[in-house]
Amino acid sequence: MNENFEPTGDGERVLKAFKESRGTDQPWGRHTPRSIHEDTGITKGNVEFYLRELTNAGWIRRYTRGLYEFVLDPRENEE
Repeated sequence: MNENFEPTGDGERVLKAFKESRGTDQPWGRHTPRSIHEDTGITKGNVEFYLRELTNAGWIRRYTRGLYEFVLDPRENEE
């Protein structure tokens, strides 16, 4: 887990898409590149770039081909 990683601009929007519906009785935390593109309007190429960054940082993981899952935002665990 890279706790020093700081998502910027659209990277933050991609991360936010994973967190939507958290704290409700709705499913949350999993997305495909296409669903992120549809939710945010970020181009497909940029979505894939930010997914790679977030995966390399350990904040999300590739659950299976074409499906990603939220792991942790270490900024939320700071005390």
